[in-house]
Amino acid sequence: MSLDNIELTPFLIQELFKNSLVEFYDTESEKKTKAVLPFNVLGNNRSRVVIIIENDETIYLPDTQLNFLLGILSACKLTMDDVAIINIKKNKPVSYKAIELELKAEKIILFGVIAVEIELPIEFPYYQIQQYNNQTYVSAAPLSHLQDDKAEKTKLWNCLKQLFSI
Repeated sequence: MSLDNIELTPFLIQELFKNSLVEFYDTESEKKTKAVLPFNVLGNNRSRVVIIIENDETIYLPDTQLNFLLGILSACKLTMDDVAIINIKKNKPVSYKAIELELKAEKIILFGVIAVEIELPIEFPYYQIQQYNNQTYVSAAPLSHLQDDKAEKTKLWNCLKQLFSI
């Protein structure tokens, strides 16, 4: 048997190429989904984690706060591909019902946003994991405050470890 006449069985081919080098995404359906959303979202929301912030300065977040948030996501083993960021100052009105309907959110993290601002009919303090409507909510101080406060960062980290089973 020479190298020119090697025959590979279908099973062997499957084993050799079980991890594709190219990922195929249906970009047309992604474009339709983004066009239908009633609010601007940063991220792809693949893990159904929605982060709600409140910022007057930019559409989403200033660079320093975004970098800080990316560090938090990295510690939770998440990327921008896994989450959707919504700025409620640039997207009025944003309600928990719209988030559930449009983004199919399972976990919602509120940074500096109180429950009433997204029409959530319950109240809960910062750093308490709260279940409501088959969704898990966590409320935390604004990112701008968290960056400079080690005690607040520790409280958030303890809560996120529980939320993401880290």
